[in-house]
Amino acid sequence: MPNQPRAAVFWREDVLPSDVAVVGDMTEASGFFRPSEVAVAAELVNERLAKGTASGYLFIFAQEGLQVLGYACYGPIAGTLHSWDLYWIVVQERLRGQGLGKSLMELVEQRVWSAGGERLYVETSSRPLYHPSRRFYQRCGYAPQAVLPDFYAPGDDKVIYVKTLSRAWTGQEGRETYRV
Repeated sequence: MPNQPRAAVFWREDVLPSDVAVVGDMTEASGFFRPSEVAVAAELVNERLAKGTASGYLFIFAQEGLQVLGYACYGPIAGTLHSWDLYWIVVQERLRGQGLGKSLMELVEQRVWSAGGERLYVETSSRPLYHPSRRFYQRCGYAPQAVLPDFYAPGDDKVIYVKTLSRAWTGQEGRETYRV
């Protein structure tokens, strides 16, 4: 097949009413999340739409034309001075391994750092299905800090990763020219 011209991805931080369905569909199609988790992902979009940034949920969407290719949801951890959570990072299956997730992560880190955040936490499952996710976080410079046994279900531990941005993050901009 001849090389096709690739369209540039643009990054969107505004949350639209249509994102409720987009986030729900994308998280469900990923094959990683239980139905209750898919509902939570969509609920965070609704919360952001209802309360704006006061919800504590910030989003970055990777988009090509009208199609959302991936997204990240993150926010400050209440009661802390400089700690933030990455709640969700999801990329369409066909695009995994091509750098879009890394670009989203870099943009989240840049936004967190710019807002005064110094530590970014990520929680994930210990199930074998999540091995690529754990490997992704480690490649992005996150270190496992805690394991909470049987957190999600029997035999399904919560693994908590952290990255200290004040030492590890260099201040580089995210990849604004990621291409699909």
